[in-house]
Amino acid sequence: MTRSPVCVAPVGDRCGEGAVWSVDEASLYWTDINRFLIHRYDEATRAVRSWLFDEPVVAVSLTQEAGRLLVALASKLVWWWPGSDRREDHGFALQGAPRVRLNDGRADPAGNFWVGSMKNNVLPDGQLGEAGPGEGILYRIAPDGAVTEWRRDLGISNTLCWSPDRRTFYFGDTLSNEIYAFDYDLAKGSIAGERRFFAGFGRGSPDGSAIDSAGFLWNCRFGGGCIARIAPDGSLAELIEMPVTNVTTCTFGGPDLKTLYITTASVLAAPGERLAGSLYAMRVEIAGLPENRYGAAIR
Repeated sequence: MTRSPVCVAPVGDRCGEGAVWSVDEASLYWTDINRFLIHRYDEATRAVRSWLFDEPVVAVSLTQEAGRLLVALASKLVWWWPGSDRREDHGFALQGAPRVRLNDGRADPAGNFWVGSMKNNVLPDGQLGEAGPGEGILYRIAPDGAVTEWRRDLGISNTLCWSPDRRTFYFGDTLSNEIYAFDYDLAKGSIAGERRFFAGFGRGSPDGSAIDSAGFLWNCRFGGGCIARIAPDGSLAELIEMPVTNVTTCTFGGPDLKTLYITTASVLAAPGERLAGSLYAMRVEIAGLPENRYGAAIR
């Protein structure tokens, strides 16, 4: 099957990440980590609006309150109301910052927010620094603010997805080129039984992912110029070629959740990639899953 990713917003992100679809606004939110930005793309008008923050912005989550988002910055979580640009500290602050920083994060079906950390590779001026293995931790922040640790010794935390039946959690480490599967307990919001799911693939390294309603994981490959669509049994079902080298994360949007929105990065881009760092979109046949919301238990 031939796929046709189309550039819908040539924003020139240094490192686009954190894509989340807001059904309430029929819009996509995503971040540029290295420029400390959050963007919003209005699907109807194709207009992009951007907001500047004081430090790298790594992830965005919907919450149970319409109009309020949870934002993961490099060193902490904040509440954010885009309509008024009001911002308040959530209460979670990352120990060890700025030596380490937060990275990919997402809400789970039980309303918790999961976020991983890594060695900080963003310099104070936004330029790219060095990443390194072993300093990352996977955290779960409950709706009441309680923090628990679930995995240590990570390189670059990436890919947080839950299967359609809410029994499996997927999580990746970019530096080790591995995506893991865990048993997920919805009632407890907990994970157990870690096992390798997709590892050692030769096209780039695993970055962010989205999951469709059939249980296939769409994994963006940083440095690989592609998206790997991975079957529930861990086999490669399809490889989607992208027009840029560094593909960072994706999510399903549109009124039918059949538009895959894809963020990319211009850092470390191949020479001549004028549209590296753009937002892309691609129509698909199988719908994605609605975004989970922080603080809202879904039963």
